[in-house]
Amino acid sequence: MKRPFRLPKIALFVVAVLIVAAIAIMISTRSPQPQPTVQQPTIQPINQLYVFGDSLSDNGNVFRATGGEFPAPPYFEGRYSNGRVWVEELATKLDLSNDRFDNFAWGGATTGTNGLNSVPGVLAQVQTFVQNQPKINPQALFVIWAGANDYLYSTETPTRSIENLRQSLQSLIESGAKRLLVANLPNLGQLPATRNTEASQKLTNFAIAYNQSLATTLNQFRKPDIAIAELDVFGIYQNAIKNPGQFGFTNVTAACLGSSANCDRYLFWDGIHPTTAAHKVLGDFAFEQVRTIVR
Repeated sequence: MKRPFRLPKIALFVVAVLIVAAIAIMISTRSPQPQPTVQQPTIQPINQLYVFGDSLSDNGNVFRATGGEFPAPPYFEGRYSNGRVWVEELATKLDLSNDRFDNFAWGGATTGTNGLNSVPGVLAQVQTFVQNQPKINPQALFVIWAGANDYLYSTETPTRSIENLRQSLQSLIESGAKRLLVANLPNLGQLPATRNTEASQKLTNFAIAYNQSLATTLNQFRKPDIAIAELDVFGIYQNAIKNPGQFGFTNVTAACLGSSANCDRYLFWDGIHPTTAAHKVLGDFAFEQVRTIVR
């Protein structure tokens, strides 16, 4: 009786390899199935910067209006500091040229229409801008920082100041603003000019109340197409005062103006305003906040 024919083991192995190879070729030559595409939102870069505010942001408006008389040296070229201010640092980080950076901030401005020495307040700055801007650039960033003069030199309440700011925000947004950066107030009771005075606690309370109301107001304006970043100046100052070495400072309580010290190691330039080194810190933090609304 004949035995059934059987392939040698080596032949079986070769056949198996050939079958696997054939299957692989069939799979590789098969037309790929179309995959569903996911539409990714397009992030448009910021290509314009508009600034509204007071002396903390003014880079020369009062100086030009007074024929270069105020603020006088050693204040730096019309800034209320010894060098560039924070919004200039922000513009640099955003890679914006001078023609893409418009600063409407005036030293002495309040949140309302009239500031100290008849300069336009933030509400007036915004109203003038909107009236003269037929179409707002949706890729622009709008910056607002004000409120200190409302209480340092006036008798405004946090409620009134916040209402002024709310009107400014509403005007900008209704006109087409899509990206905004709003700064809160530092601890007004811990400035060199106000520290350890009778008004210290009242000024601190004002800043806290203002900042709390500001945060609530900003949340009311936030929508899917309205991005608002907040610069926590209060927190930055407090952190610098508690941990000066982390920011490169050795003095966070006194003003550097009038001394022979290295002002880059000071938080404050004069009794109210920060040094340009501190402005650099604010500009860096501002840039990081702006990045959260353009990603």
